[in-house]
Amino acid sequence: MNRRAVLLALEVLTPLAVLIGWYVASAGSTSLYYPPLADILERFGQIWLGAGFVADALPSLGRMLVGYVIAAVVGVAVGTALGLSPVARMLLGPGVEFLRAVPAVLLIPFALVVFTDDTAMKVFVIALGCSFPVILNTVDGVRSVEPLQLDVARMFEFGRAERLWRVVLPSASPQIFAGLRASLSLALILMVVSEMVASTNGIGYSILQSQRLFATTDMWAGIVLLGILGYLINIALVLIEKRVLAWHRGFRASVLSV
Repeated sequence: MNRRAVLLALEVLTPLAVLIGWYVASAGSTSLYYPPLADILERFGQIWLGAGFVADALPSLGRMLVGYVIAAVVGVAVGTALGLSPVARMLLGPGVEFLRAVPAVLLIPFALVVFTDDTAMKVFVIALGCSFPVILNTVDGVRSVEPLQLDVARMFEFGRAERLWRVVLPSASPQIFAGLRASLSLALILMVVSEMVASTNGIGYSILQSQRLFATTDMWAGIVLLGILGYLINIALVLIEKRVLAWHRGFRASVLSV
């Protein structure tokens, strides 16, 4: 069995072993706070494999996707500008560092005052919080482009836009994707936290309401849903990354084989 097959087997068997251990350890539990996994899975099916998914999960995922896409676009654009221009770094760098140091969840009260629509508030919080990992990684990626590549592009008389699209962004793309992956888990966290404040639907709202009503099994079912969604969304981004960066992986493999 090759190394790839072993890693794939471990990736599948490890979560399965955890679930089996949880199922066995919780069987027969009468605790209000730690219900049996069998009961949690039963409520999971009843709540989240039916109307609850449409009423709460889909709005949550929609807000998260919009905020994440805004963060990705703005983060790459701002990060590229900062990476290419020393003047932009001098002017905008301190502001970026200041905002990065402020936890995004602390901006929820500000967003509640500014935005009358709760959906806009949640999208704003997600987009702002997720943009900084993308910005910082993009800056590092752009600044690490080999000068020789830029010299060759100038020799072939590439214009600024062509150098950006054909040299700078492809060279920085591995670090840009590192920022996108870091932002993904942050987007899920901010989605849940923002829905626990002044909201009438969403996964975070549902979990909070279950906790307030002492419906602990329903609360755990929501937590399980978040884990599943986070895992599936991460897999989707990894697949996109592999597709976009296939050239990079092939180049690294060829270099290592020399």
